[in-house]
Amino acid sequence: MQHITTHFRTLGVALALSGALACSHGMSVGLVYTERRPPPDRVEVMAAAPGADYVWIRGHWAWDRNDFGWVSGRWELAQRGYHSWVPGHWVERRHRWQWVEGHWAR
Repeated sequence: MQHITTHFRTLGVALALSGALACSHGMSVGLVYTERRPPPDRVEVMAAAPGADYVWIRGHWAWDRNDFGWVSGRWELAQRGYHSWVPGHWVERRHRWQWVEGHWAR
């Protein structure tokens, strides 16, 4: 009986951790669709890069439950083996808007 209790406790912790990570800034949780057009992008002022190997990831509108929220741009260390960042963007498909996640390109 104690083995089953420990198993369920471990499963509960794993599910809670997965949910917390999915809500964090850096993890994608799948396709995002909305019927509303995203607002125009904001103009952002880029501070100086923290180093030569950093790439600017521009800000974008993200869908959060029932409205858009702005995600500010940031400097990110370029991933080894990749030469550029392909920005995420919204695409209209069948009268809905779909978010296409940004990614590193070789």
